[in-house]
Amino acid sequence: MNKITGFNIGSLSIQNNLFLAPMDGYTDYPFRMIAKKQGAGIVFSEFINGLDVIYSHPFLHQKIFFTDFERPFAYQIFDDSPERILRTAQILEKNNPDFIDINMGCSAKNVANRGAGAGLMREPEKIQKIFSLLKKNIQLPITGKIRLGWDENSLNYLEIAKIIQEEGADMLSVHGRTKRQAYGGVANWEAIAEIKSKLSIPVTANGDVKTVLDIQRIKDFTGCDAVMIGRAALFNPWIFNGKDKHEVSSIELFNAFQDHLGKMITFYGLSSGMVLFRKHIKNYLPVDTLHREERIELFSQKDLLKLTEIIRSYIFKGVGVPNPMSQQHASNAE
Repeated sequence: MNKITGFNIGSLSIQNNLFLAPMDGYTDYPFRMIAKKQGAGIVFSEFINGLDVIYSHPFLHQKIFFTDFERPFAYQIFDDSPERILRTAQILEKNNPDFIDINMGCSAKNVANRGAGAGLMREPEKIQKIFSLLKKNIQLPITGKIRLGWDENSLNYLEIAKIIQEEGADMLSVHGRTKRQAYGGVANWEAIAEIKSKLSIPVTANGDVKTVLDIQRIKDFTGCDAVMIGRAALFNPWIFNGKDKHEVSSIELFNAFQDHLGKMITFYGLSSGMVLFRKHIKNYLPVDTLHREERIELFSQKDLLKLTEIIRSYIFKGVGVPNPMSQQHASNAE
């Protein structure tokens, strides 16, 4: 696979430019480790709510935990208050991430409708203030991720992109859809190419990268500096290593399942780890081909050894490889 190489995010040198997109509830420490082992160049935290940082949410420590193995690593923050975003960044800066990323792309109603995430696309002046405050007060590189606008009638991506660059941002990631589209329809790579042609800072392209071939296609089409992969990476983290899912052997698939589940249990504890892992089962097995009773057994299983044996049995029976886009993998994916 022809990987894009060689650019800087501020003073940070980037040599592997295939990035794992931040996804709420999915890009936690266990999954980031899986993606990093397969070759992801940069990994991002789950979306971090400024309110959770300011008011010390009881599970915040799990969201902000990372290891040196994951570097380059970025925290991604969302909020509707420039001042709270700054305070959040100042608190997180103490953990020494490689850079701070601002979420202006999340389309989830509970985020966007409060004016955070993609809701910020409606307020260019607020985005300007956010980046101005951060660049004046944070020593780390500052980046951001946007969508194309709120809907097809408010495609203000060029205005927003130029503001972000003018305020000193070190990189911009672009999901080629509007907030209204969420994850439906087709990502607009032409808009990403337009942004890239107008900016001098690095631009990362995101949207509809489902296969290894798509990585090269979006690079060639947009001229982007990096490629960000979200939902497809949940289904196939091997994409960072140049392999499509049908090229992954049963042994590789089972070993990754064991590694992932083991990390979930170590990180969250046995009971919570097994429950939280359930959302990942569909990425290892084509659950839509199973009978209702089989699905119930899988998703209600509390016995670790039995769950492992059930999944081993299905994988080595060659049940089949699920279609990565046949189901919604992450409703709050970026």
